[in-house]
Amino acid sequence: MRPESKKYLFDMQKAARLIGEFSADKTFADYMREPMLRAAIEREFTIIGEAMSQLARRDEVTADRITDSGRIIAFRNVLVHGYTFVDSRLVWQAVTEELPTLVREVETLLAED
Repeated sequence: MRPESKKYLFDMQKAARLIGEFSADKTFADYMREPMLRAAIEREFTIIGEAMSQLARRDEVTADRITDSGRIIAFRNVLVHGYTFVDSRLVWQAVTEELPTLVREVETLLAED
């Protein structure tokens, strides 16, 4: 792994942890009812996607070790450029079903070396 790769992994880890904190004890109904919660979670997902994009450009081998790295980048692009098409159910699904896998994989990569 390239030395600069750890910075991007750390950024993903930090953003994922924040999403976990923001969404703790929350439901999809809470997510829909609280615009600040939606904005905060979406912001952290854009950070994850941008860090993944940078990682993929600089260290494709490491990026490929993260499940659905291309989808993570695409998700960021939708949040940033296609904000009118964001499906809140998909964002919440990413929080509850996909984020735990990302956290595990990023932490495993950070523990290497």
